[in-house]
Amino acid sequence: MPHATLPPLTRRAFSLSLAGAGVSLLRSAQSDMHWALISDTHIPANPAEAYRGFKPQDNLRRIVPDVLKANPQGALVSGDVARLEGLTADYEAARALLQPVSEKMPLALTLGNHDHRANFLGVFGKSQNGVQSVSQKHVLVIESAGLRFIVLDSLLTPNSTPGLLGKAQRAWLATFLQQSSDLPTLLIVHHTLDDGDGSLLDAPRLFDILKPHRKVKAILYGHSHRYAYEMWEGVHLINLPAIGYNFNDDQPVGWVDARLTATGGAFTLRAIGGNLEKDGKTVTLAWRP
Repeated sequence: MPHATLPPLTRRAFSLSLAGAGVSLLRSAQSDMHWALISDTHIPANPAEAYRGFKPQDNLRRIVPDVLKANPQGALVSGDVARLEGLTADYEAARALLQPVSEKMPLALTLGNHDHRANFLGVFGKSQNGVQSVSQKHVLVIESAGLRFIVLDSLLTPNSTPGLLGKAQRAWLATFLQQSSDLPTLLIVHHTLDDGDGSLLDAPRLFDILKPHRKVKAILYGHSHRYAYEMWEGVHLINLPAIGYNFNDDQPVGWVDARLTATGGAFTLRAIGGNLEKDGKTVTLAWRP
């Protein structure tokens, strides 16, 4: 469930309004977007808990000052907020660690396969800032004057690897893309988009929805704990690295500092562990016309 928190409106040029059933729309008057992209935090309640030599709480605690120093317009966590089962205590720890960010800027979180919707809502709130459900799924639309994010919900079952958007969310997305303006659009979802058994099970149907809409420029996702850039029919597929830990030593642990415009984006890796070879390096992408 994408969840947005907003600072007082007097502190930043953002406003919140509903844009039809099931949508929370966060608007900025600026044409460009500068966002911190974070994924797979896997926060446990116990700060000493480690996996592959990484302590997820320590990792998130370490990047928060870096995010604040970068001073983005907002921050987004692309799923697997909690360690494994989405325990209430996990979310309480995650909320405390992310509080310095949420106090300074809009913060959006979406759920992954290691999250638990009811426990998440119990800690972060059921309807803060107008976020509404689409048949138990939740969507968030974030817009600037020149760019749009659509944050989708792919949680199927807690602590089970595959993901699913589902018929209702796919129908909502198809209708939204048909009726919305041609603002360049980026989608955010937790699950990978290949044909693996643990990936987004309805990814082919998602791609079918996107085919008629050249305004869709990229899809960002996590889940694999990899940092990679690929392409599908001119749409950039951006696999965000994990914060909690990597699965392989050749992958970084960190976040991505993204500066986005109507024509493209610059994505800078901020690695704090794992493979540091690409730390500080920027990948520049041009959106398809």
